[in-house]
Parts: sequence; C-alpha cells; structure tokens
Amino acid sequence: MNRRAFLGTAAASLAAATTTLAQQAQAPAPAPPPKGRLKQGVTRGVFGRGVPLEDCCRQAASVGIQGFDLVTPADWPIVKKYGLVTSMASGGGGSIASALNRTENHEKIEAAMRAMIDQAAAGGVPNLITFSGNRGGMSDAEGADNCVAFLNRVKAQAEDKGVTICMEYLNSKVNHKDYMFDHFSWGVDVMKRVNSPRVKILFDIYHAQIMDGDIVRNVRDHFQWIGHFHTGGNPGRHEIDDTQELNYRFVMQAIADLGFTGFVTHEYSPAEGHDPMSSLKKAMEICTV
Repeated sequence: MNRRAFLGTAAASLAAATTTLAQQAQAPAPAPPPKGRLKQGVTRGVFGRGVPLEDCCRQAASVGIQGFDLVTPADWPIVKKYGLVTSMASGGGGSIASALNRTENHEKIEAAMRAMIDQAAAGGVPNLITFSGNRGGMSDAEGADNCVAFLNRVKAQAEDKGVTICMEYLNSKVNHKDYMFDHFSWGVDVMKRVNSPRVKILFDIYHAQIMDGDIVRNVRDHFQWIGHFHTGGNPGRHEIDDTQELNYRFVMQAIADLGFTGFVTHEYSPAEGHDPMSSLKKAMEICTV
C-alpha cells in the first residue's frame, strides 16, 4: 500500500471511529423502566412544542420510558436508537376527519395500511393507528357498517403479521367536531362485529372522560376490545396529577388488575410554566402500580 492509500485508509478508519463514538455518546443505555405492571410510552407533545424527535427520545429513555407513539416509518430508526419501541405507528390509517367510514377512501387506505402492517411487523412495531372519520351527514349505522367492511378485509393480514390495528376513540364536544367514533358503545359494536384479536380500540382516557365518563366500568366491561391507552388530564389535556378531575392512579390500578400487557402512553401537553420532565416523571410515578 502506498503512502497516499495508507493515509486515506487511516483517515477513513478514524472518521468511522469518531462517528461511532459520537453515536454512542448520543444514545446511552436507557434507564430501567419503572417496576410497576404497566409499560409506559410517550408522544412528542409531552416534551413541549417544537422539540426535535431525537431529543424527545433521549429524554424519554433517560427516565425509563419504553414506548414512543405516533411515529412514521422514516423516524423508527431514531426511536430504536434510544432503546425505545415504536409502540404505535402512524401514517397508514387515514386521517381523523377522513378515514374508514367512507367507502370512497377504502382503496387508498387499504393499500397504505397493508404496506404499514408489513413494515410494522418487520420493524417490531406492535400497533398502528386508524380512525373512523367525520360524519359529514352520514348516519352512525352506515359509518359502522363501512368500518366493519374495511376492517374485515385487512384483519387476516394483521393477524398473520401480529400487528394490531387500533381505531381511536375521540371526543366531538371539545376537540374533534363531527368525529364519528365519539362514543364508546359505537366502537365496541364495530369491534364485536369484526371480532379479531388484531383489531382493537385505542382508548384515549381524556376523550373518553369528556364523552362518556365512567372510565373504569367501561374498561372493565369491554376490556377485550381495547388494545392501547392514551392519557391526558381533563379539563385541558394537561398533566394527569391532582390539577384535573380523574384519579389516574385508580384508573391505572384497574387496567393493571385486568392483566393489560400493551402500552399506556402519555399524550398530555404540559401546562404553561411546568417543566416537561418533572411532569413526565410525576405521570410515570402515578402510573406505576
């Protein structure tokens, strides 16, 4: 090897080593998770507005968070880099306003969802999110029929791949006017008719409290149809501590007692003036049951 080639090889080796060291410095081993019975995850909003995903993942891993929700495939490597699981994929299930309740959406969403199921299975992502869509003048019965028809078409693939499709339950009173799946009973009816272990409800406790209340009774009575939980304080969707109306420790105790093995993901926004990491640590402590 001549001198120029040797120097080039040495420089390349030094650059590779420097890159590896930098990556290791950015992604230390995650802290051990809390010793409770529930796996806890986060969404980006928990860390405040405009925080880069990599910083969110670094902070989440530093306190023992295990999952990160609502991440598209392009960002899954960042989540994995910090020892976290992409606990819920987004991007393949339509939008809140336009999704499964309209047959004209089915062909496009089916193609995207089937691709997402395959990607999720290959990437170790257990869940993907979907929505009912808005009513737009459609009856709840027709919308339910359309959602059932769609989910029956894709459920076999989800079952084969071990990926759970989760339809989100949202409120139409405060945040998502005209959203169809705004009462728990509607979603339970859809789930019963699809009857698949890989088609479930994303039970967002904040939204559920606004629309139906009776959180623990509903969870206990229909636990088999729930695949994932989101947290958020009511009113305001801020911290889940004693600044809001729900006793989250009791709710989490009930979920854990049912033997839930999925993720409980924090999706609140820190109140103005609150330190995001202090709020997250408190939320984790409340949910460590």
